[in-house]
Amino acid sequence: MIQSLLDLHGTIAPALSQLFIVVLRVGGLMLLLPGLSDRMIPSRIRLVTTFALSVAVAPSIAVPLTIGGELIIIETSIGLALGAVLRFLVSALTMAGMMAAQLTSLAQLFGSTEPSSAMGNLLNLAGLALLMASGLPLMIVDLLIRSYDVLPLGLPPPGRDMVEWGVSRAAEAFALAFALAAPFALAALIYNAAMGVINRAMPQLMVALVGAPAITWASAVLLLLAAPLILSVWKTAMIAALADPLGGGLP
Repeated sequence: MIQSLLDLHGTIAPALSQLFIVVLRVGGLMLLLPGLSDRMIPSRIRLVTTFALSVAVAPSIAVPLTIGGELIIIETSIGLALGAVLRFLVSALTMAGMMAAQLTSLAQLFGSTEPSSAMGNLLNLAGLALLMASGLPLMIVDLLIRSYDVLPLGLPPPGRDMVEWGVSRAAEAFALAFALAAPFALAALIYNAAMGVINRAMPQLMVALVGAPAITWASAVLLLLAAPLILSVWKTAMIAALADPLGGGLP
């Protein structure tokens, strides 16, 4: 009986150690992962998702000889860094909605006290739904498995390279946000130029009373027409980041 228990322990202990090591990186990623870790998802579902992803990734990872505090910190930090890269791109979609709302006054239309507005929330939810429909969990599993080739288990990445990598990915997210909001910026420029000309031509006319409904309806139509293209461009950038989150930032 005792020998059977010892044999069972010898079989289960390595598997549990392997799963624990993978949970560290997956757990760090799940703290910032878009879609699967949003606050609207119950904590139990997120916990089950973390273990499910860990079970899928664990068979491809070798078990280290020792598990210490340094290994725990390193693996969790790597997971957080990977999650932050993906969160940057989701923030780009939200920022694009914020800029579009500020430029076209749709934030005031929906009664939002913040420029994040209903437009930003709409684009964010649509983008996450599109990403989930494209197979986000499978792409996350593939990302985690390949991450061990670039960021080996227990080996701390160079701090300077990590900083440069994070800054470059944040810059790319801001550039993407400006690009996605470009149609609304152009519409706002044309609107303001037209209102300026009308105001000069007819100073007695209250241009705000005429212009506010015009820009509101034009922005709503523009959102209807531009949303598919915006989401398509964002999805392409997101899938590219999932395929190569490091983006050449680390050796």
